Amino acid sequence: MKLKSKLVALGAAALLAFGAPATAQDWGPSEPLTILIGFGAGGSTDTMGRVLADQIAEQTGWNVVVENRPGGGGVAMFTSLSQMPVDNHTIGMGVGIPVLVQLVERGDQLPFDLDSFDYLGTIATAELALVASADAPFDDLEGMIAYAQEQGTLPVATMAPPQVLMMNAAQRESGAEFNLVTAEGGAEVIQLILGGQVLAGFASGEHFPYLESGDMKVIASANANRLSYAPDTPTFIESGVDAYVDAVFFLAMRDGTDPAAAAAIAAAIDAAVQSEAVAEIVRNAVQGPAVNLGPEGARMMMVNGLENAQRLFQN
Repeated sequence: MKLKSKLVALGAAALLAFGAPATAQDWGPSEPLTILIGFGAGGSTDTMGRVLADQIAEQTGWNVVVENRPGGGGVAMFTSLSQMPVDNHTIGMGVGIPVLVQLVERGDQLPFDLDSFDYLGTIATAELALVASADAPFDDLEGMIAYAQEQGTLPVATMAPPQVLMMNAAQRESGAEFNLVTAEGGAEVIQLILGGQVLAGFASGEHFPYLESGDMKVIASANANRLSYAPDTPTFIESGVDAYVDAVFFLAMRDGTDPAAAAAIAAAIDAAVQSEAVAEIVRNAVQGPAVNLGPEGARMMMVNGLENAQRLFQN
C-alpha cells in the first residue's frame, strides 16, 4: 500500500474509532424543542410562531411545543431565557425593537445584553408607513416637514413609543414642531386621519384599503428600507431624518448552545420560513413577505438596531 493510501486508511479508521466531528445534519433533539413566544396567545407573533413550529415539526419529524411568555414586549421572556441553563432545546421568539428600546432605556437593570444569545434567524419584518389623506398639502416627508415649519405645528397620530421617538427625531433634526396624538392602534390612526383630527399618522397595513380607494397616500417608509408596496416612496433616512423602526420577528437561543444544535435548528427554521404555510401567515400578519436573514443577519439586525435605538433616544 502506498504511503498516501495508508494515511487515508488510517485517518478513516481513526474517525470510525473516535467518531467524526458532529455536524448540523448529525444533530437531532433528544427531547421536545420548546419555542418561547414573548407575547400573548392570539397576536401576530404568536400566530406566526405556532405555524413556524408546525412546519418545523412536519418537515423534520421533531417534537416542537410552543409556550407563551408575555410581558414587556418580549423582555420578560428573554430575561427568563438568559437565566436558563443551556439545554440546546429552548428557543426564544420575539420582536427586535421593543427589546432594543428596553436595552437603551434600562440596560443596566436587565440581566442580558445582545451577547447573551445565539441568533438563529428571522421570520419577517413588519412594514411601517407614515400615511396621510389623499388631499394632504404634502406628498412626502420633506414636504410634510416644510409644511409643519410654515404652519408652526402639525398633528401626527402615533400608536407605539418607537413611533414617538421617530417623530421626536424628525422634530429634533428639522426644527419643525409636531403635535403627537396617541392612538390605541392602526384602525384609530386611520379614523383620526380621515376625520381630519390629524394630518398624518403611522400604519402597518390598516391603510391598504384606503390606498386602493385613493383616499390615502404614503408619505414615508419608517423602516430602514423602502416599503415593498411603495418602492418609490423614500424612507425617513433618505428624507434627512437619521432614524428608523424595524419590527423584526427573530429567534434566538442561550449563548453557549452546542454549535451543531444551533446550526441544525437554524436550518430547520430556514426551511420552514420558505414554506407556503409560513409565507401565507406572514402575509396575513404583517402584510409583507416572509424573510429569513439567517443567524449572522439576525445578529447584525440586533447590533445595528441597538445603534439606531440609541440615536432615537438622543436629546
